Amino acid sequence: MIDLHLLEHLETYLTPERKVRFDTVLPNRTKHFTVATEDVYQLHNTSAVIRSCDVFGIQEVHIVEERNSKRIDREIAMGSQKWVDLQRFHTVKDCIQNLKENGYQIVATTPHENEQVLADFDISKKSCFFFGRETEGLSQEVLDAADCYLKIPMVGFTESLNISVSAAIILQDVTNKLRKSDVKWQLSEHEQLEKRLDWISKTLKSYDEIVTRYYKNKKD
Repeated sequence: MIDLHLLEHLETYLTPERKVRFDTVLPNRTKHFTVATEDVYQLHNTSAVIRSCDVFGIQEVHIVEERNSKRIDREIAMGSQKWVDLQRFHTVKDCIQNLKENGYQIVATTPHENEQVLADFDISKKSCFFFGRETEGLSQEVLDAADCYLKIPMVGFTESLNISVSAAIILQDVTNKLRKSDVKWQLSEHEQLEKRLDWISKTLKSYDEIVTRYYKNKKD
């Protein structure tokens, strides 16, 4: 349970601009769509994907680090890792299992004989968009587990895009359509309160001290 009185107290320490920002961003957050990156080698690519997720309102990002385990590049992510929830996995199998248990279909972003183009994608289903390694693409394990395959139409000589560019294009398209639909895509009221408290804890440098003092004064 969220202590609403504590939340109200903590908000008095926020600047008016920050409070307005929270009020604006939270209603646009969603877990209807999520993203997974599989063993992306270049650190800036993963960081850029996280940044795109924040920009387009995706609250959770799943990072598979079966081969490559690196810290998020804070400069590239521009602080977005504070506002987006990162779920890290050591194996693709564990990541896919977790997603399936939470009701997501697995969408492999790769050309495939049964592929569908971005314009035809069904936004009504909870979906996780998988992006693979820079040169190798998605593993066979992800391709075998995929419920559908998605591609971005291209008409040039180049047949692929950088994964961070692909993620931005796909997320902009599907989230734009989602917000115009009748799908219940927003975070629940409880999830929004939880996230608000979490963001406050990451904003206030003296958060722990304020909380301790609040409960001490409450007892007295």
